[in-house]
Amino acid sequence: MTQEPFDPTEDAHRDRREHGGAPSLHPDDDALARRTEEERVEAGVDDYDPDEVPPATDDPVPTDLTQTEDYAEEQAEIKRETEESELYPLTEKHPFPPSHYDRD
Repeated sequence: MTQEPFDPTEDAHRDRREHGGAPSLHPDDDALARRTEEERVEAGVDDYDPDEVPPATDDPVPTDLTQTEDYAEEQAEIKRETEESELYPLTEKHPFPPSHYDRD
């Protein structure tokens, strides 16, 4: 008894748009791009494969700058200068900002 390579009773439908012979193999574009990049690195055309670079390890930049330590320090400095009359709003009496700051 010969053994069939597949079950002939299996319900297999072919795509009728394809050739009647073996199904056409569609190349995987992503795999091709990976292999091409690997070959470019091996040949010395590219210095490195961008897909193999690890992610950055720096802390993410805050999107709300009012929550940073620098902002809090600057707010404290503005408050101190205002309380000591070093910084004041521009008015008719004081049309210009101070020309010097006392930093003793």
